[in-house]
Amino acid sequence: MSRLTQTLIPPVQRQSAEELTDALDLGYGDKVSKRTGFMIMLTLAGLIAIAGVLTDSTATVIGAMIIAPLGTPILGIGLGIVTGHLSLVVRSILWVLVGLAVVVVLGLLFSLFVATPQSLATNSQVTGRTSPSLMDLVAALATGFAGGFAMCRKDLSAVLPGVAISISLVPPLGVVGVCAGQGLWGDALGALVLFLSNVLALVIAGTIVFTMGGYAREPGSSRTANRRRAYTVVTVLAIVVALPLAANSIAAVALARWSVTIQTLTAKWLDDEAGARVYDVTWSGTTATIDVTTDDGEAPPVDGLQQSLSTAIPSWVGVVVDVGQGNEIVVQ
Repeated sequence: MSRLTQTLIPPVQRQSAEELTDALDLGYGDKVSKRTGFMIMLTLAGLIAIAGVLTDSTATVIGAMIIAPLGTPILGIGLGIVTGHLSLVVRSILWVLVGLAVVVVLGLLFSLFVATPQSLATNSQVTGRTSPSLMDLVAALATGFAGGFAMCRKDLSAVLPGVAISISLVPPLGVVGVCAGQGLWGDALGALVLFLSNVLALVIAGTIVFTMGGYAREPGSSRTANRRRAYTVVTVLAIVVALPLAANSIAAVALARWSVTIQTLTAKWLDDEAGARVYDVTWSGTTATIDVTTDDGEAPPVDGLQQSLSTAIPSWVGVVVDVGQGNEIVVQ
């Protein structure tokens, strides 16, 4: 190993290839105990996560993150890629898919307890996981590196609970099931994209750390495996997932800026209106609705506001002024 690698993963603290495989491969060693333990903790983590989502309880969701075992097979994919063991990669992917199916089905069942789909729109545990951004991927990559180093180094095993809290795996799957059960397919897709981006981030980070740790050169590693092809596939998948996240991030920044612009211009438009107040901007697709109040419940002519907005925001962005009591004025 290079001097930098030895600094990051000191030989005296480095886990052996056998120890790492035993920790990450559910088909190695005591298979029955590992697999039953995985299913028990996965089911319980799913139940806790879904309960936390439906009650909008951050503390409960964090509890589910701590005990969720999905990180084990995900990092196992990275180890299988590095060591060239296709069987470990396939086996780990299958266990991830099993975990996905179990939690989503639980979410579907628990969606029966949701009063209305609209109630999920104000649930912070749902809204925070249905619109992932590029920063979620960055955070997942950093968490993946932390998890990789914690698995490679004996002295860092104590940070694994913190790694579990930092990465969101089971809660998004619970949101997928709950939203799908209520017919909110767009939100379900957003939560699924968040889960997949976190999985790929863990695989990429784990692959890099395990390669740095020298596990590709271990005696038990395959000498004929085409690792370059595997690395290419993972990279391409990461780019495919990153593109919608980047687009979502750009859209979120644009909406935030347009919201400020709309509020500012509306306030200027109402400067001469006694008792007028401007409140928040809410978005429905590409249409912004701004809530205002006036003393008489009426609004002045919108010509001035239309002119101001026409040069400040794109023409395809709709703007509606809600004066209250069902009085909505379409501005553009």
